Amino acid sequence: MEAIRRIQPNILITGTPGVGKSTISRLLSERTKFSWREVSKLAEEHNCLDEYDPDYQCPFLNEDKLLDIMEGMMAKGGNIVDYHGCEFFPERWFDGVFVIRTNNTSLYDRLSARGYTGKKLEDNIQCEIFETLLEEAQSSYKPDIVQELHNSTEDQLHSNVNTIVEWIERWKEENI
Repeated sequence: MEAIRRIQPNILITGTPGVGKSTISRLLSERTKFSWREVSKLAEEHNCLDEYDPDYQCPFLNEDKLLDIMEGMMAKGGNIVDYHGCEFFPERWFDGVFVIRTNNTSLYDRLSARGYTGKKLEDNIQCEIFETLLEEAQSSYKPDIVQELHNSTEDQLHSNVNTIVEWIERWKEENI
């Protein structure tokens, strides 16, 4: 049995919390009419959250349950998946993986404005400094589908959206 070919690519937008994943995903969804899959919201809506982690002040994600729920959504393509992790998603789901990065000053300000403090704030800043999400994406997916995009300014934000839209157009030309 031959796998169903997608006519629209699936895209993963990943990076440390506060780098601008959701802003890029929202703008991208508005421009492309792709479905924006905010993993945190899906997890909440479908009861994929387990016990609470007091150190990070958030619940643990039940990855298996979430993946079961998302499987059908991902099959036909046209999805923008927005999440701060990537290694647990099946490689076959994504045609493009975009790792969003930002400078530490911007990240600190954004996370502080969200109320991040203590260990949660420090660990997320360290995660960005040590390129943790970039390395995770590079080790989880084929190198040719992973792109790093810097997102510290308004100009970079719009440039990143344009870059991804252009990538989608190239993907369609090459795959349809």
